[in-house]
Amino acid sequence: MKDIPLITPALTGETPFARNYAREVLEIASGRGCRVKDTRGNSYLDFGSGIAVNALGYGDRGLARRVARQMRKLVHVSNLYATPPSLALAEELLQLASPAGRTPFQAVHFGNSGAEANEAAIKYARLRAHHLKGPGHHNTIVAFEKAFHGRTLGALSATPNEAYRKKFEPLLPGFTFLPLNDLARLDQAVTEETAAVILEPLQGEGGLESPSPEMVELLNRISAERGVLVIADEIQTGLGRLGELFGSTLIGLTPDIITLSKPLAGGLPLSATLIPPAINELLQPGDHGTTFGGGPVTTEAGRYVLERITAPGFMKQVRQRANQLDQGLEELRKNHPWITDLPGRGLLRGLRIDLGPDQEELFPAILPAALERGLLILRSGSNVIRIAPPLIISPRDLQRGLAILDTVFHTISARRHQ
Repeated sequence: MKDIPLITPALTGETPFARNYAREVLEIASGRGCRVKDTRGNSYLDFGSGIAVNALGYGDRGLARRVARQMRKLVHVSNLYATPPSLALAEELLQLASPAGRTPFQAVHFGNSGAEANEAAIKYARLRAHHLKGPGHHNTIVAFEKAFHGRTLGALSATPNEAYRKKFEPLLPGFTFLPLNDLARLDQAVTEETAAVILEPLQGEGGLESPSPEMVELLNRISAERGVLVIADEIQTGLGRLGELFGSTLIGLTPDIITLSKPLAGGLPLSATLIPPAINELLQPGDHGTTFGGGPVTTEAGRYVLERITAPGFMKQVRQRANQLDQGLEELRKNHPWITDLPGRGLLRGLRIDLGPDQEELFPAILPAALERGLLILRSGSNVIRIAPPLIISPRDLQRGLAILDTVFHTISARRHQ
């Protein structure tokens, strides 16, 4: 165990924010690379990337220059007009997401967040079902237990977590929730009343569970044979996080709609919903819209992000760091037997924790203990520590973060035996 000194984080307990956020939060002042500093000057290694947003880390000078240059030209015009950055980014996304040998995606709807991207996908799926089957049909959408698709009412309706839903019911009707990888129930649940199936290639908020190859095969067959749309929620898995540009490609899924957001504009708010001709040909002006989505500044940032992550060698380095992370996590599991599983892929990984009768007391202590040693990490589900560092992380920073985790886990083990 390495000696990792404790620090006193710059925590503030009184903010003007709505109380749906934590009452005590870390006040961050600046960042560079994979590190941020708080208002006291303490440095933190970021293994959370702003919840998988900051794929290029902090303080990227190329991004800052591109955004500043665009802001001097044009900041906002609304979607009554087009701009060169929005047109270019749309074309680039369509080209990247349309593999050879299948119907290409034809159009992009830009929005501001992952929830908005999924709202658009839900509306488009129901639009198509309404067109094919006529009014009066329920047009159900199949989603999966432990999924997270957003907190707006439509996206929340596709999210089964009762803690998020209960206070805001009734939500949108027509959503069916199934256990992940239950092939028989999935096959039975998709009927003539089904408009779409929505899933994440890896459940970022749900314990990092993944669909099995058999489930992916069934979904592809259902889509082809029954005409049911498959929506791939790639808000957290898309654009390199799993070691491939799209998580759906990695697991062999051929979706009809792809939703993207978190890393798309390098930390600025932007989302994209990619749709096929079968939907695009049905749309009429006014069927959906957004005021800010796809503005010239955010789409210019998106172009820069795509240039970086598609540059020669970039994804190779991501996969190399993913292999290093995998080896480091295996070492942690050997050192701490209460780490029962290492779910996830690429640079979206987890440590499933089972502390037995001490779980309820000690599991919540892991994140603040890491914070006091200069490491920012996340949770996923009820018992998984989530690791999602910037895609640019160096071997040295990755090793440093793993060493801090080892120290934290030794501290947790010591508390168990007090």
